[in-house]
Amino acid sequence: MNGYTGLMVFAEQREGSIHPVSYELLGKGRELADSLGVPLSGVLLGSQIKEEAGELIYYGADKVFWYDHPVFNDFNLLNYKLNLVKLVKEVKPEIFLLGATHWGRSLGSRVAAALGTGLTADCTSLAIDKDGSLVQIRPAFSGNVLAHIKTRTRPQMATVRYKIMQSLRRDVGRKGEIIRKEAELTPSLLTIVHKEKSGEVNVAEADVIVSGGMGLKKAEDFCLLADLAKLLGGVVGSSRPPVDSGWIAREHQVGFSGNTVKPRIYIACGISGSPQHLAGMRESEVIIAINSDPSAPIFRVADYGIVGDLYHVVPKLIDRIKIRRSGS
Repeated sequence: MNGYTGLMVFAEQREGSIHPVSYELLGKGRELADSLGVPLSGVLLGSQIKEEAGELIYYGADKVFWYDHPVFNDFNLLNYKLNLVKLVKEVKPEIFLLGATHWGRSLGSRVAAALGTGLTADCTSLAIDKDGSLVQIRPAFSGNVLAHIKTRTRPQMATVRYKIMQSLRRDVGRKGEIIRKEAELTPSLLTIVHKEKSGEVNVAEADVIVSGGMGLKKAEDFCLLADLAKLLGGVVGSSRPPVDSGWIAREHQVGFSGNTVKPRIYIACGISGSPQHLAGMRESEVIIAINSDPSAPIFRVADYGIVGDLYHVVPKLIDRIKIRRSGS
């Protein structure tokens, strides 16, 4: 373990904008680094984004390793991996964290394999043990237990779920060092010929989510939930079974194998409340459950519970909201 010190965070950027999970990682990273008495660094690969490198300082980093090259405008795994592996070997951070996004999951596993170290995926909590090792905590067995994992090799690597950690308050008075690094490129057999934007739904960022489960009778009934979500300025979510049945796109899925969400209001309609689903939404500020089964596990975490048929309850909610808004 000799020579490894400090904590490093991969700052994910897309089209020049830093993903919010990067700020969450810096917030947690600052806490861990201070407890160990070591510096916190960030690494940012992009093109013409020096101002964004400065943002990482404002959110807790002591120094930022900044790569500026047009090749990083697209997420080319080979070039990202090549430069990150080279940097980690040079800097030797004891801990290296990435967001558990599509990018982070794809990149983290490749970097860990190249470094010959372990990687704990989808962590929901991180802590420092009494011996100074990183304790990586993640749900296991469909969320029924929390596994506490320690890595013998270095660096200790983990991907961390979005909407789990707290970012620090932006402090423009913080000082830090931005170190520009020269990008090393490798030929790629892949060429991006066209970018297709995904749907408009971003469940992870929504303030209001109306989710449906297997209490729905058919795929078309998600339209009923969409009507309620639209009235509340929210989006439609789903538990895993309707997604697996092809009733709704996977981008709507909430749960351990889907999106982790933290909206102001989460309305669960016809969702029993499996551990897998609860793992993804239990941190919502207000949880409202509608289920015909009074013993459904979802009621154990709900702030408000309505025992009833969603086909009777949801239309009444819609009507009541419309009446209140019309002033009648």
